[in-house]
Amino acid sequence: MKRRAFLTLLLTGAAARVAANGRPALRIGLTPVTLVESPRLHADWAAYMSGRLHRPVEFVVRQTYHEVTQLLLAEGLDIGWICGLPYVRNKRHLRLLATPLYEGKPLYRSYLIVPAADRKTTSLADLKGGVFAYVSPDSNSGWLVPQIELRRMGLDAKRFFRKTFFAGDHRDVVDAVASGLADGGAMDGYIWETLRRFRPEAVRNTRVVAKSAEYGFPPIVARASLPADDVVAVRRVLHEMSADPQGMALLDALNLTGFAAGSPRLYQGIEDNLHLVIGG
Repeated sequence: MKRRAFLTLLLTGAAARVAANGRPALRIGLTPVTLVESPRLHADWAAYMSGRLHRPVEFVVRQTYHEVTQLLLAEGLDIGWICGLPYVRNKRHLRLLATPLYEGKPLYRSYLIVPAADRKTTSLADLKGGVFAYVSPDSNSGWLVPQIELRRMGLDAKRFFRKTFFAGDHRDVVDAVASGLADGGAMDGYIWETLRRFRPEAVRNTRVVAKSAEYGFPPIVARASLPADDVVAVRRVLHEMSADPQGMALLDALNLTGFAAGSPRLYQGIEDNLHLVIGG
């Protein structure tokens, strides 16, 4: 927590030093969707956006999707990068601003992972009676997807595992599985692949058993009351990142290929699954 608090202060200070032209800072909430251990990356990204928007940009780091979503609903943030699940739950009060592109597509998958030493598990069904790590109840890939997969097999998620727990974020699921604290876990495949690219030691002791169907990539959303001109300006800056060297370098550091305007239709599968689970 001290590390995350330090990062928030660092980014806040960086934004405060940007020469203001009378416009308030644009407050953007980040969550465990991104690799927040990199203060330099996010400070560079904030400076990049500040320069192109001609106003201060402040990144606010919070631990959970719930915290960022609640800040957006309370208008304590202007923009947030959240999961598709809290987006569909609150889409009447949030505006879809952009969808990141991963490997050229606005889509990602949930990964089912087990300890690397486990060579027997081949599917979720093999983990019956085991200990399972979810991310959080606000995570599509780290909670809703395994719920729906068990339901499709005619199994009760509440009875299937001996024990389940919410790890907190995707990297905590990796740590729980790698250490043997959990027999398996579900997480964002983009995060697992990004860790494998930049921090291979973090996932070395885990193995991907299965990959889900594709879902709309965790979106960037705006509070409903954010002026339309601000929405258009931020969307344009994000879209144009893939067209200049500095933006491309930032995208590469994020393990993304760009940003698109996105469509609520991308998240229909998540919404359908949520209704199935809520409906029992």
